[in-house]
Amino acid sequence: MNTFRYTFLVFLVAMAVSVHAQRLYSPNKKIELSLSQSTEKPGNWFLSVYYHGATKTPVFSQIKLGLETQDQSFTDQLSLKKSSKPVPIHEQYTTLHGKRLERANEAQEITFTFTNAKGSTLNVVARAYNNGIAFKYEFPEKSEGTWVMKREATAFVVEEKAERWLQAFVTSYEGFYPAQKETIQTGEWGYPALFKTGDQNPCWTLLTEANVDRNYCATKLSNRQNKSSYQLEYPAATDGNNTGPVNPTLTLPWSSPWRVAIIGQLADIVESTLVEDVSKPSQLTKTDWIKPGVSSWVYWAYNHGTKDYKKLCEYVDLAARMGWPYTLMDWEWDEMTNGGTLEDAVAYAKSKGVKPLLWYNSGGAHNQVSSGPRDRLTTPESRAKEFAWLKKIGIYGVKVDFFESDKQEMMRYYLDILEDAVRYELMVNFHGSTVPRGWSRTYPHLMSMEAVYGGEQYNNQEYMTSKGAWHNTLLPFTRNVIGPMDYTPVAFTNSQHSHTTTYAHELALAVVFESGIQHLADRPAGFDQLPDPAKFMLSELPTAWDETRFLAGYPGKEVVIARRKAARWYVAGINGEDRSKNVSIPFHVLEKGKTYRAELMADADYDSGFNVKYLTIKAGDTLDVKCLPRGGFTLMMQEL
Repeated sequence: MNTFRYTFLVFLVAMAVSVHAQRLYSPNKKIELSLSQSTEKPGNWFLSVYYHGATKTPVFSQIKLGLETQDQSFTDQLSLKKSSKPVPIHEQYTTLHGKRLERANEAQEITFTFTNAKGSTLNVVARAYNNGIAFKYEFPEKSEGTWVMKREATAFVVEEKAERWLQAFVTSYEGFYPAQKETIQTGEWGYPALFKTGDQNPCWTLLTEANVDRNYCATKLSNRQNKSSYQLEYPAATDGNNTGPVNPTLTLPWSSPWRVAIIGQLADIVESTLVEDVSKPSQLTKTDWIKPGVSSWVYWAYNHGTKDYKKLCEYVDLAARMGWPYTLMDWEWDEMTNGGTLEDAVAYAKSKGVKPLLWYNSGGAHNQVSSGPRDRLTTPESRAKEFAWLKKIGIYGVKVDFFESDKQEMMRYYLDILEDAVRYELMVNFHGSTVPRGWSRTYPHLMSMEAVYGGEQYNNQEYMTSKGAWHNTLLPFTRNVIGPMDYTPVAFTNSQHSHTTTYAHELALAVVFESGIQHLADRPAGFDQLPDPAKFMLSELPTAWDETRFLAGYPGKEVVIARRKAARWYVAGINGEDRSKNVSIPFHVLEKGKTYRAELMADADYDSGFNVKYLTIKAGDTLDVKCLPRGGFTLMMQEL
């Protein structure tokens, strides 16, 4: 009897552990996820992810799991107690700005429940979407007090032959995404990270995180210990001018941010809304004050232009002429002279039907930037006073700069600003910031974030002169995938350092890049010199899209993107290479049986010219467009 009971218990344990061997598939069966226990280190667990395209491709042979708190380990000696049955996730929601108005959020979800050596419980909740996977950790038990997290053991193992495009980590996320193929570099890397696995039937993967809240910090990737294993790491102690603790403090019950991998073909990457899909829905009931749109911007051409009332008024007049709803009054507005104060400039803008936006230094001990105004938003009391004044004088949104840290206290500061801004109906744009982590869904008045080596870099370094076009063709596959991007595009004239992109390339950036508020960079003379078709396109430019489709391209070479607003399609392409080429546009996104009138603005024979053509196009047609080196084109289409 004892032998039988022992054998039966062993059988039950084996059955419990074998439950993990069931595979979780996405609704379309293209993504496969499974849980396994290490044979070398029993009690250590990992996920494996495969993509079923033309062939079965390993995306991550292992995603190592685990957490360590101040007094407990959840990295080894873990026992799998149970795994839930797969649960379908069906969710539909509508956005106010972004790639797509109507979102469908569908997945299969499974929860694995572990206990550690002390009997404490850890859940791993995993989802398989049609275009990727996401997972998070949970401490489901309630407990008094707080827990300090020591480290997160999550690590993504990528096959050595995979090609990768990674940005070396800096707190501002401003840098390039050079390809790594023959030689894999080691170091610290910022999100998002792009990988290509396989040559004949490649699978693409973009790695990032989403739904960071007050109960955790943001993380980065490091492969310093193993070049093929990208470990999640907390911020450095020196970040944010050495302010704030590195290790996050948790209250229970607790959930981590989602660790997100967008998986599939390049269209799956570019068109994905997965970062926002897994993030917390908005609780706002009144949103009529949140209005996406185009803004004029004085800083690019005149770094200290906001000090000059008359110069600032020129940009108000530009917005009024072009039909743009906004103008941004950038840093040093508290030092305005030459005929008026900030209040005068705001009154002038309102008299022209233009809505002013205002810049702030985030202030505080986390940055040493002296430019003002600073230190006005650092406490709840100071924010309330400042935001009430902004509402009174007629400001519609704020641009807050220089955060310089991803520590938990900075995550809380971002969210404090967003939540306080709701009370005064102020839209928000973060600069010198972290990358988007799904907050635009939770807080739809978050219109954009910088976290990109953008147009203003022509003021700072010469790198954009030689690398700008190449860099621009990487961003739709990397940074702009995960959320709105305040690149500040479109400049036909030069700032401190010249650009070598063509006029048609610059015009196309207004469509290729997505941002809830699109700050167009050039000086008034740059826009005034444009031919009428280009002016009309910019005057009608949407910044919130009903649909976004990837048509063609490859990172660093070229990209063609189609975006739809109501019945009008905008198709834009850019050439990232230093050679002329024909770029082929397939029109499979158009509705069958309908004919569209199209206006094409492409490169002429010289870089400052436009070749304007009028065409008719049907679904299934293909159009070849000649692009100059670093050139581009824009196509506006509407049904006849």
